[in-house]
Amino acid sequence: MSKTARQSAVPLSSHGFIGLAADRVRGRGHLRWLVHAVVLLFVLFWFVPILALLLSSLRPQAETAASGWWMALPRPAFTATNYMLAFDQLRVAGSLGTSLAIAIPTTVLVILLSVIGAYALVRMNFAGRTAISLLLVALLVTPPQITLVPLLRLYNLVGLSGTIPGIWLYQVGFTLPFGVFLLRGFIASIPQELFESARLDGASELRIFRSIVLPLSRPIMASLGIMAFLWSWNDLLIPLLFMGGSSLPPPITVNLAGLVAQTTQGQGPLMAATFLSVLVPLVLVLSLQRHFVRGILGGAVKG
Repeated sequence: MSKTARQSAVPLSSHGFIGLAADRVRGRGHLRWLVHAVVLLFVLFWFVPILALLLSSLRPQAETAASGWWMALPRPAFTATNYMLAFDQLRVAGSLGTSLAIAIPTTVLVILLSVIGAYALVRMNFAGRTAISLLLVALLVTPPQITLVPLLRLYNLVGLSGTIPGIWLYQVGFTLPFGVFLLRGFIASIPQELFESARLDGASELRIFRSIVLPLSRPIMASLGIMAFLWSWNDLLIPLLFMGGSSLPPPITVNLAGLVAQTTQGQGPLMAATFLSVLVPLVLVLSLQRHFVRGILGGAVKG
């Protein structure tokens, strides 16, 4: 090939690589735009019903019955009457208190027992450790519904039926296998050198657990706490069956299920009660979303 031909080939090759790189950049830009569009659709999918619920709960009942919730946007006319009726006539305050009395202790117990059980299965040698691990995996795929009848009989026998501690035992028992399984994978990924160094320094198992395992597992524990709280808060079947005949106000899910069929105050108070039931877990998730994302990513990378 002549010198002139070689000189003319270099710019053509350079332009070709530049064009290919530009095409790749444009392709990535289109892909990023598509991802953003999909995420926006998911956000709207979850946000629009909450907005509709909020606006419907703030509108006068006559307007709620006459037009759709979107009509409140151009002509806003809001009132707190529905919330006053929800607290005065629908016993929403008592139901929210009962739900919190169930969900908060359940969440705390699930976190504490899960991290203790996971640490024992990973870092302690004792007889039956493999059998317990297999049992936890089996419980993960066991439907809780198959235990309802025998547990109802047992609860009636020992006097736990219609009590909040009975709900704690049931919800903790069936959430605990997932919590132990989640934390077990994370604790197993903690470098063994950390534990060996702590033992050489004379640290006890309790000190190792408190100073190494708990701080490192905090994001996973936060994620587990959010999921356990949401599962307990949104549970309808277990409180409906196990709190029958109780003198306590029903949990918010049980209260709403009854109000849907028998309320005579119209849709406004029911919308207000429903929004209050959504507001508590919504505030929890939004306030702890940073820890939740860190926990999920940590579990995906290390678990």
